[in-house]
Amino acid sequence: MTQDADRLRAALEADDEAFLNRLDKERGLFAQIGETFRGPMRTMTVAANVVVLIATAVGLWAVWKMFGAASTRDLILWAAAAWAAWTLQIGIKQWIWSRMNTLSILREIKRMELRMAALEARLR
Repeated sequence: MTQDADRLRAALEADDEAFLNRLDKERGLFAQIGETFRGPMRTMTVAANVVVLIATAVGLWAVWKMFGAASTRDLILWAAAAWAAWTLQIGIKQWIWSRMNTLSILREIKRMELRMAALEARLR
């Protein structure tokens, strides 16, 4: 550790130290996904995941129907439905991953805020 990091850690109170230690732990993928289900965007995340499941089911159903299509027109229509369902699913999953990234960045900002506040308190 550098000298500055040592001074920052020494300036932290016990509560801040415990909080920072909890933040320092590397979170796994499932922990990050679980965090998206907390906070003010919880309902939106649940709804997005429900739509992803529905889009997956519709996409699989459309592919199944596509292979059993009697005419070229039906084949193209079922393929288009499958493509639309998979595209919808990909877009929503991208939003969920973006939300996870946002939460991770907010976590880092909070960590820096605490460290800056502790340094400021020590310098006063």
